[in-house]
Amino acid sequence: MNKAQLIDAVAKEAKLSKVDAGKAIDATVSAITKSMKKGEGVILVGFGSFSIAKRAARTGRNPQTGKPIKIAAKKVAKFKAGAALAKAVK
Repeated sequence: MNKAQLIDAVAKEAKLSKVDAGKAIDATVSAITKSMKKGEGVILVGFGSFSIAKRAARTGRNPQTGKPIKIAAKKVAKFKAGAALAKAVK
């Protein structure tokens, strides 16, 4: 499902116009992004939780040349499905 299909599904489920559903989805994504930029997680009970994890610096390998390369430490976004979502997908 892409964003346009998600907007259609939300508009139909919530009985909103597609424009309003698009604004709601954009606002939701924006709020989650802003919270994670601050280093805070987002928990949606029954759906799942978004969090930030730190990846340590490590040595990798260039697949073309085989030479070792240094991979810098960085923060990555993680999502863990909630119990209700995991059960629905199962």
